[in-house]
Amino acid sequence: MKYLYGLLCVFTFSYSFSNDYVINSFDNHSIHGTLLESADSNSVLSIIISGSGPTDRDGNNTSLKSDYLKMLAEGLFENGVSSYRYDKRGVGNSIGNIQSGNDIKFIDYINDVVSIINHFKDIKEYKQIVVIGHSEGALIGMIASRLIADSFISISGAGEDYLTLIQRQLSIQPPYVKSMSDPIIEKLKNKELVDSVPPLLNSLFNKTVQKYLIDASSYDPKEEISKLDIPVLIVQGSNDIQIEIKDAQLLHNAAKKSRIEIIQGMNHVFRQAPENRLLNMQTYGNPELPIDDSLVDVIVDFTVPKCTFQVLKIASKLNKGLKKYFGEDVILPIRAHVDSKRYLSSIEEGYYDSLSEASKLSLKVQGGPFTKEEADAF
Repeated sequence: MKYLYGLLCVFTFSYSFSNDYVINSFDNHSIHGTLLESADSNSVLSIIISGSGPTDRDGNNTSLKSDYLKMLAEGLFENGVSSYRYDKRGVGNSIGNIQSGNDIKFIDYINDVVSIINHFKDIKEYKQIVVIGHSEGALIGMIASRLIADSFISISGAGEDYLTLIQRQLSIQPPYVKSMSDPIIEKLKNKELVDSVPPLLNSLFNKTVQKYLIDASSYDPKEEISKLDIPVLIVQGSNDIQIEIKDAQLLHNAAKKSRIEIIQGMNHVFRQAPENRLLNMQTYGNPELPIDDSLVDVIVDFTVPKCTFQVLKIASKLNKGLKKYFGEDVILPIRAHVDSKRYLSSIEEGYYDSLSEASKLSLKVQGGPFTKEEADAF
């Protein structure tokens, strides 16, 4: 018990939380996001990029609440990894003065991520910046990561260009859908706009998104990931009904130095789900369903040194155990223990000398005494 208590004190995660952390992008468009910062983590910040459509920072849209990106961020936090997840321009709090889809170009999304990475690099609070892109966000993330990120993670990233992927996804629909969609897709591949779109396909190919589709399809994910000279992790669920294992394999084969992880039973929104398409999709709108723990595990294992990862896993389990039996009035003082010790070591004469050698060692692991600026902020 004495060993476990000591471990808990050393690695209990104090935190900083900002539910509306705003970053001015390359064109001064305000990007709003949530910064979930583990003050005593391993100096890793993950930037989480959502997938296509009006998907917000949490993985939700106006018609569907799922919270899978929020759960991912919280799972990373419980394992000592900080995160910034954000509303894309035109979505949620980042709408700004955007009036329609025509106001957004694919390159804008890329430049937004570049701006976010550079912002966190400029404030110099993190030793590593890891970009995590989901679905369409994987393509955006791999392009933005080149030369400026420390590593990149693709979750359910496509291995083919945008229009080819849409064509593949529509191939399972009735033949009449394919007969209507194929000519439209071929025109768009030739960079030609389509004047008349059948009502059935209007949500996919209406005039406000055609230029965006042409723009996005000019990037080949295999080519883009091959340009990365940083470590790459490619994660794919075996029961994803939107992106296939072969996509992950295409990316893995193209990347210079990558690791591929196939999570059995996981679907597109990170949950365990059956192969049956209807039952699989029912998990999309159920925020009560947890995401697959394996996803968090493989990401933490990829981003955190091996020995630290094992300790963080033990600490995470201890923290979860405490929450089962105690309220915030008990847990908060434990959580604040680390920062309190760092604060007192910096401002109270003789406090550091009164610590045991083990406590001095844990203080070093936790970041040492606060600087004057950190103490003032605390």
